[in-house]
Amino acid sequence: MLDLGVFSKKDHIISFKEAAGWSAVWIMFTLVFYMILDTHGDLIHGINNYQELVELRNKYAPHVKLHPGSYEDSLQSYRDNMSLEFITGYVIEYALSVDNIFVIILIFSTFGVKEKYYKKVLFWGILGAIVMRFIFIFAGAALMNKYDWIIYIFGGFLIYTGIKMFLTRNQEEKIETSKHPLIKLISKYFPVYPKYVYDKFFVKVDNKWSLTPLFLVLLMIEFTDLIFAVDSVPAVFSVTKDPFVVFFSNIFAILGLRSMFFFLSNIMHLFHYLKIGLSVLLVFIGIKMVSHSYLEQIGFKITHSLIVIVSILALSIILSLIFPKKEEVKS
Repeated sequence: MLDLGVFSKKDHIISFKEAAGWSAVWIMFTLVFYMILDTHGDLIHGINNYQELVELRNKYAPHVKLHPGSYEDSLQSYRDNMSLEFITGYVIEYALSVDNIFVIILIFSTFGVKEKYYKKVLFWGILGAIVMRFIFIFAGAALMNKYDWIIYIFGGFLIYTGIKMFLTRNQEEKIETSKHPLIKLISKYFPVYPKYVYDKFFVKVDNKWSLTPLFLVLLMIEFTDLIFAVDSVPAVFSVTKDPFVVFFSNIFAILGLRSMFFFLSNIMHLFHYLKIGLSVLLVFIGIKMVSHSYLEQIGFKITHSLIVIVSILALSIILSLIFPKKEEVKS
């Protein structure tokens, strides 16, 4: 509420310095929440005794080793696991949101949105994303608790998405506004004003309300997040089955999305290997979901997942900086 109601009152162009500062603030909040989970995470589920802890462990984290002789030690083991799941899920979501930013930049440039209006559109877009993620996550958790085989479908889908992302990494993405199915659908049923009217989403002309192009941009961003949620939400379920941990990791990543957008928009071109890194990340997560039983047997833990995920992302960034993209020579 502070971010949306206090710090976002004026439409202005966000500088690189301001975006970097806010990105650091959101990461700091995430780390604080990580520490809260590590000390009081059991309060989320209202655990009151050892038996309730065992039932919750069996439901969401059967790999966690409890200490029958000590309720407090057992509780701390569960908290440690919960906080580690949260931070791992957060890293996954934060990384995958980079690809979302690629598309948002493309939408803004295609629709010719003025830079000072980016903040307002992203503000409402994030609110919509929070609601959609909430529905996706708890519906997904309900399905996974009822049907164990859903995890294999999620895993297979992520492998397919990762391979597709790798194969199409060099293709130039384009959005043809007049032919986009969402725009055609909205224009068919609602009047659309042909010009931008400052930062307005709606405008009244001849006593009739019409949608402005800025509102169509907002709808496009919401639609984009819906598509990306199909990838990112199952990805976090590879780390934990606890819907609250999945939701928290998603929300903290989304809260930092707006500041990261302004931070990365000026330096995105430097990380040309990041797309490959994200595709490898999706394939790894998908394989982890498909082979989760085998990996548990050989002792593959969440800590190992976090190391692999961070290594993939770090390597793609380092390689991008060591081997910068060659500029195309125009004839």
